[in-house]
Amino acid sequence: MPALISNAHEKDAFHDMVDALREKLGPSSGISCDDVDPQELLDIMKSYDSEEPEWQKYVHIQSGTHYTRNLVDNCNGKSNLLILVWAPGKGSPIHDHANAHCVMRILKGQLKETLYHWPTIQLNNKEERPLEIKKETIFNAGEVTYMSDKLGLHEITNMDPDDYAISLHLYTPPNAAVYGCHKFVPETGKAIHVKGTVYSEYGQKLQP
Repeated sequence: MPALISNAHEKDAFHDMVDALREKLGPSSGISCDDVDPQELLDIMKSYDSEEPEWQKYVHIQSGTHYTRNLVDNCNGKSNLLILVWAPGKGSPIHDHANAHCVMRILKGQLKETLYHWPTIQLNNKEERPLEIKKETIFNAGEVTYMSDKLGLHEITNMDPDDYAISLHLYTPPNAAVYGCHKFVPETGKAIHVKGTVYSEYGQKLQP
């Protein structure tokens, strides 16, 4: 399989980190299980001394999009490890994480996370209300962060108007890849189901 070939032939600090994540996830179904601490995954990502040539093969850019999702590894089916490439000045929609956990490491550039409260009970009464911002945080290259649905919704934005930003994301369990997730309309809080797709897998661009 492509994932095994990729890991078998590349020995560097980046792929050592990927192997460490696979080992930490182990035989469980992801970090929704009690036997894995999300902080341990953050520590593994944080300890990586990033060298761009080690992960450059996973950097593919889909023209005309705000960001491109590239699959690095599926960690024995327990997660999705993705490299996301953010177009200059662009970002994601406000979204949830399909009841999964997300660990993010900034590889290049600067990203802003805007965290939102979940839509309130007014939605059940068909009353449209704008989403409320909880906080905004700037993350620089080398920094890591954690996100889950318990913390709310968020959007990620590339702060540089002239250059791409790149980040590494671990989603576990890989619910969004299987079931999709939801993006949210900021003015109304309306949720829209979207499929989780990738532009490349294991360094190879997928055929359209």
